[in-house]
Amino acid sequence: MKKYIIIGATSGIGLATVKLLENNNTVFGTFNKNSPPNHTKSSFHQIDSLDENLNFDFLPESIDGIVYCPGNINLKPFHRIKPKTFIEDYNLQVVGAIKVIQTLLPRLKKSEQASIVLFSTVAVQKGYNFHSLVAASKGAIEGITRSLAAEWAPKIRINCIAPSLTDTPLAARLLNTDEKRIANANRHPLGRIGQPNDIAEMVCFLLSEKSSWMTGQILHIDGGMSSINS
Repeated sequence: MKKYIIIGATSGIGLATVKLLENNNTVFGTFNKNSPPNHTKSSFHQIDSLDENLNFDFLPESIDGIVYCPGNINLKPFHRIKPKTFIEDYNLQVVGAIKVIQTLLPRLKKSEQASIVLFSTVAVQKGYNFHSLVAASKGAIEGITRSLAAEWAPKIRINCIAPSLTDTPLAARLLNTDEKRIANANRHPLGRIGQPNDIAEMVCFLLSEKSSWMTGQILHIDGGMSSINS
């Protein structure tokens, strides 16, 4: 039975991943502000990934995978975004992931083959209005993914998923009317908004031995947005 930790596991893609994994694996979930659900088999622990001294004493000595889910969707014109906001977003999306991975690296090294899954966005590959903040941070995540894949092969694999708009609490204000839902669905060649399970299924694949010949990949699970003009 594999042992995984999901950072940011109480809603959206993180919670969907927990639910898919927990029947056949040991899953540890973390949360910062959102309370953990009471209807899963997994254990949940409060962690702020930006803490100076991260404490993962609840984990076993060896783990087989990390999924780092914390993120933010803050869409504004570039001229209205203060440099301080770029730093705050970078800290959450990039520095938090770095701290978690560095802290847990000794545990990953004890696995026969460990896997890390990070998250980018379709907005890194495609140019969208008002996406400079998220694209900057997630562009860094894509670079880290490729660099660490090279550095840690063949012992630890690391891949990154780059979704388009997905129906999660983070995206709630972009989908809070029927008109917005229809308009956003119609922007995608496949004609619908992504669901958390669409992404969670790929997370589970990347953690598993089924993807054992994959590392350093940026996978666009985005309804066709990144590659098809419709």
